[in-house]
Amino acid sequence: MKFTIDDVSELTVAVVGLGYVGLPTALALTNAGGTVIGIDSSPDRLRDIACGAVDLFPLHHAQLAFASVGDRFRLTSDATVVRETDAVVICVPTPVDARCEPDLTALSSACASVVEHAVPGQLIVLTSTSYVGTTRDLLVEPLRARGLTVDEDVYVAFAPERIDPGNERHTPERTPRLIGGAGPRSSRAAAGLLAPTASFVRTVADPETAEMAKLWENIYRAVNIALANELADACHSLGLAPIPVIEAAATKPYGFMPFYPGPGVGGHCIPCDPHYLLWQLGKAGMQAPLVATALAANRRRPARITERALDLLTASHVPVREARVLLIGVAYKEGVADVRESPALEILAGLAEAGAHIAYCDPLVPSLRIGADALHHVPDPHTRPWDLVVLHTVHSVHDVTWLWAADAPPVLDTRQRGPLPETAARAKVGVLPAAEATA
Repeated sequence: MKFTIDDVSELTVAVVGLGYVGLPTALALTNAGGTVIGIDSSPDRLRDIACGAVDLFPLHHAQLAFASVGDRFRLTSDATVVRETDAVVICVPTPVDARCEPDLTALSSACASVVEHAVPGQLIVLTSTSYVGTTRDLLVEPLRARGLTVDEDVYVAFAPERIDPGNERHTPERTPRLIGGAGPRSSRAAAGLLAPTASFVRTVADPETAEMAKLWENIYRAVNIALANELADACHSLGLAPIPVIEAAATKPYGFMPFYPGPGVGGHCIPCDPHYLLWQLGKAGMQAPLVATALAANRRRPARITERALDLLTASHVPVREARVLLIGVAYKEGVADVRESPALEILAGLAEAGAHIAYCDPLVPSLRIGADALHHVPDPHTRPWDLVVLHTVHSVHDVTWLWAADAPPVLDTRQRGPLPETAARAKVGVLPAAEATA
């Protein structure tokens, strides 16, 4: 079987896992002319996709609506349909557990199922971020155990996902894609399949190189977020506003990339992926102390914000058990409805544990649970009295200018993105250097 850009329209592709990576991948392949079978074990997810109730860019919503009325995109929970396809793309989550160790449950299950139903001539591409060697451990070796010769009977590659949720400048179609094949034929096959879904593809020597590149990308961000946090604290101690300092440093055209303060790290990638490398190195008796220190600093950030919020209440002479505290935005970053690993969850829980009456305003997140309590989005916060407002995530759909009216409550701006409206001078604004919340 030969995969080229022209051949994609003649292929049937299974996409295993239809989350925030898998669904856009399936739509991109459909848009490129392929016939796509989306496989997901969650009936709720399949139902949401079928009715369009999913968090996508407007472009991808249009693609979903178009694909749904044709016959080139169908949904199923039946993994055996893999046998009917020319290619399989695996896009399942790779979280960490409570001890920050890899939870490979979903990935191992998905790969085992694909291996079980793989057929000669098929291409299998893994996109899920994991430890170095995952592609060989979970695909190459099990396929060989089945009697299939990789790069001859079947083709295998690792092509890490690169999706920046909520950022329309970096949609998958506008982003380069890495391909690490288990052999030259595998690399060519995977590049041919994915080329129409990316700005261009870069082939590297093997799956391990691509796996490590993906970990390096996200660890780079995690470490620089922690650094931005620490230097913002230093600015605060010296009586300086961090944002003007960052903008001044960013005028250097080489050797510097700006990272900004915020409430902490969230989402599926940055809080989780670096632990896959630390776990793997630990098993080999090795350490990465700089990475470990940065991750620990990022984990402490939400607790620091909670402490600062309580300090502001005390400074305002408001008893914590009588305090009414509102968080603006609970998603982990702007423009998404995702609260996975969001610092807001820990901040709300900490404030509630201290006795404060908590609420939030986030039109993208209708409801969430904090412990045993269910909270719901407050659509009209300006009509209620608050003792403290915490700016966590400000979506473009927010209109928060009312916060800085003459009678505004104290405001804890965890992001320090400024400038605030001119009326900010009349408000009591508390600022806290913290790490950027990104995915």
